[in-house]
Amino acid sequence: MILALDIGNSQIFCGVFEREQLKVQVRYASKAQISSDEFGVFLRGALRENGVDPESIKTIGISSVVPELNYALRACSQKYFNVEPMILQPGVKTGLKVDYKDPKEVGSDRIADAIGAVKMFPNRDLILVDFGTATTVCAISKDKVFLGGNIMPGIRLSMEALEAKTSKLPSVEISSVKEVIGKTTVDSIRNGLYWSNVGMIKEITSRISEEVFSGNPPLKLATGGFSHLFDKENLFDHVVTDLILVGIVEALKINGYLDDVDKN
Repeated sequence: MILALDIGNSQIFCGVFEREQLKVQVRYASKAQISSDEFGVFLRGALRENGVDPESIKTIGISSVVPELNYALRACSQKYFNVEPMILQPGVKTGLKVDYKDPKEVGSDRIADAIGAVKMFPNRDLILVDFGTATTVCAISKDKVFLGGNIMPGIRLSMEALEAKTSKLPSVEISSVKEVIGKTTVDSIRNGLYWSNVGMIKEITSRISEEVFSGNPPLKLATGGFSHLFDKENLFDHVVTDLILVGIVEALKINGYLDDVDKN
């Protein structure tokens, strides 16, 4: 069995795969400080609760945008699973050409997303939007070139900034809405968050299509925690919430970590 770990700013997203088939998903709140023992005990318990024997985990892949947690995660993999993990970082094969001024700047989450997108939708020009703590937009060519993109505050981060930086604006539940005009402060914030993101995504994806793909319609993909929030707006051709996990497993395959798995 394969364990894929996506270490984000807000949560750790875990997926257990049997070969390339996702069997179990587990989420754990990210913290600035987490010990290998704390996470190891949680993870083994969570796997058992979902019918997975921790001893069956033979391969671990990690994408992390929180470098200070990498040591604990590596130690956790070694101590609790007896596995040396692959951490997606510069020097690891990705199957992509990264067309960036400094390719090392590109976050491993964006790279894992791109690997997963190319795996699932080969030979297509792609625009990929990931609704995480930050909302990221990436363009990937049908020739597997990561072309760059955009990074913006995520929808929850935007809401939290309003609450933190103003005296009277409250926190609101983030949800899909029908109306544009809000008749209460809460509705005004909720509607503003929703429609500003709809407009932003429409404008950015349209401009990328013209600027990068010469007006030839690329496939538009969404992933991340809020990716289904905009379903009724028909912004995307496909929504794949576990895309980053698919990318991590594909990176393991590209780097030869699954050779023994495939033989069994």
